[in-house]
Amino acid sequence: MTASDLFHRYFDKCPLVAIIRGVTPDEVEAVGEAIFAAGIRIIEVPLNSPDPLESIRRLAARMGERALVGAGTVLQPAQVDEVRHAGGRLIVSPNTKADVIRATATAGLVSAPGYFTPSEALAAIEAGATALKLFPAEAASPAMVKAQRAVLPKNVPLLIVGGVSPDTMGPWLQAGANGFGLGSGVYKPGQSGDEVAAQARAYVRALAST
Repeated sequence: MTASDLFHRYFDKCPLVAIIRGVTPDEVEAVGEAIFAAGIRIIEVPLNSPDPLESIRRLAARMGERALVGAGTVLQPAQVDEVRHAGGRLIVSPNTKADVIRATATAGLVSAPGYFTPSEALAAIEAGATALKLFPAEAASPAMVKAQRAVLPKNVPLLIVGGVSPDTMGPWLQAGANGFGLGSGVYKPGQSGDEVAAQARAYVRALAST
């Protein structure tokens, strides 16, 4: 199954991406299994984590096609190849750097760049983005998403990333967002698998009730 097929399959079932910034290779499999048990199937290891490529390698090998595993905070095209060689199939960036998006699309991976304005979003789509992440959402609003959705293609998923809690998802979805990237609300460095699973389940339950 292609990376894009996996993304849409799992995003359609549960439109949440777990961002496990700060995870270590020795922790990543237990954390990944906890997230999987909670019902989330897309997992991002930011490249500013300790030894991130080794974490991606271990988690991708552990999960196989049970989940879509990849990297966040990808800033350079060369990093796309490093992630691909480690088994990652998702590339998430905090910006809309066109050569990173193009490298991701050429490699057959899922590209989810961060944007803030319609100009950035449309440029990212033109470069080959699979999905868009509105970042940082703390500086935006559901009203902003509603306005942007009037011009952004409806077939491109829009994720909200930054400061999202289980009880704040509803207004974003009503405004036209499709899902969320979840950081410290799901995982903080050093937390146990049980803690991570409980936090992830809170988001999954809240999403189901909206």
